[in-house]
Amino acid sequence: MQNEAYSYTVDEALLSLGFGKFQAFVLAYAGFGWLSEAMEMMLLSFIGPSIRTEWGISDGQESLISSVVFAGMLIGACTWGFISDNYGRRIGFLCTATTTSLAGFMSAVAPNYACLITLRFLVGVGLGGCHVLSSWFLEFIPAPNRGAWMIVFTLFWPVGSVFQAAVAWVVMPVLGWRWLVALSSLPSFLPLLFFNATPESPRYLCKRGKLEEAMLILTRIASLNQASLPPGLLCLKSPEEEYVASSSVHMTEMSPLIMTKERNGLQVFHYLLSPALLRSTVLLWLVFMGNAFGYYGIVLLTSELSSTNGRCKLNPTIPIDLQDESSLYRNVFITSSAELPGLLLSAFSVDKIGRKASMYLLLFTCCAFLAPLIWPQKEVITICLLFGARACVNASLNIVYIYAQEIYPTSMRSTGLGVATAMGRIGGMVCPLVAVSLVENCHQTEAILLFELIFFVTGVATILFPLETKRCHLMT
Repeated sequence: MQNEAYSYTVDEALLSLGFGKFQAFVLAYAGFGWLSEAMEMMLLSFIGPSIRTEWGISDGQESLISSVVFAGMLIGACTWGFISDNYGRRIGFLCTATTTSLAGFMSAVAPNYACLITLRFLVGVGLGGCHVLSSWFLEFIPAPNRGAWMIVFTLFWPVGSVFQAAVAWVVMPVLGWRWLVALSSLPSFLPLLFFNATPESPRYLCKRGKLEEAMLILTRIASLNQASLPPGLLCLKSPEEEYVASSSVHMTEMSPLIMTKERNGLQVFHYLLSPALLRSTVLLWLVFMGNAFGYYGIVLLTSELSSTNGRCKLNPTIPIDLQDESSLYRNVFITSSAELPGLLLSAFSVDKIGRKASMYLLLFTCCAFLAPLIWPQKEVITICLLFGARACVNASLNIVYIYAQEIYPTSMRSTGLGVATAMGRIGGMVCPLVAVSLVENCHQTEAILLFELIFFVTGVATILFPLETKRCHLMT
């Protein structure tokens, strides 16, 4: 009876239970889902030329195969986030995995171009919900080590990218693009096989008032981790007072956002753009757009600068035969491996110097790496500079994914992240149309200056963020 006088929150429970076997299972499940999403994204780098050759489509039609995926992701990012916040994290990633896997596999047997475009659009809709797994995993992690473990989670993305390049290297020359598409969809089916073993987020259940269900999950975590829950009873009280006080946001402004359980799509945008969150939300959208524009731009520049410099006779030291298939696979390996040091950079800085400082230092460093490319360089120097730039922008992107989930309460966390990633998709779609086309038309200087401006403005935006979330509890 004495323990009934005490109570504890989900944050306090997770802190007491630590990171153990249960979180390792959640990490493996969410990470494998993240890996399968990366494979579907990297697939776009390989199938276009083969489809163009087989069906005789134009360059514009080939580009559309990639563009419709981004368009689908733009829709999926908002849709799945809303579903996840209103119907549960498990329902959210069940829907995304089902959509991605089925549409991905059916793409392999598409009889014509129109059918393929439709199916790749649906794949994009599914891929747009990949952030749901990120939010789900985040809500099981104790606050002190949350940043570091989220960086470990993002490691699955470059692993998936490199693995896809290896599969393409083996499969494409022998079996063709249809087999590559089919094999690439198989990892998306595996999370569905273990879906019944996945728990709902106890933080989400508490927000919905389902304390008994949340308590069962916390008890299961305690059993697997061989740890003990704090004395007393699980309660709904959250640490938002401390969190909000540290962010200079009045509790009276935040309380309607935190306490509301049911909301429609218009209400979500109303809350995201309310006075309490307006500055954070608008800056977050800008940072996501800038990071995505820069990230996909650097990926594309790796091949574009190599081939275009030779064609434009700006740098005759670069052989034009870099465009052959063997060089394509090699370059994918090189650029993808840059994400590994990027992960190390973000893992080292995120919990030591903070989210904001990490992001703007990385973005300004990215500017420094790109600056010499304003003038044509030798091939080795070009690849090394792009390697460094991609490591920095990847690290910044990893951290902003963490930061975005920490500034919103549980009731709108997945939706807020989803809308932010949707803004990032816009940056990803605009990049090839603007920056890469400049390089293709022999305007390398103008293209690099544009990237410099984008990274600099994005870095300034991170400085203006009102919150530093290092070691802060998540808002309930």
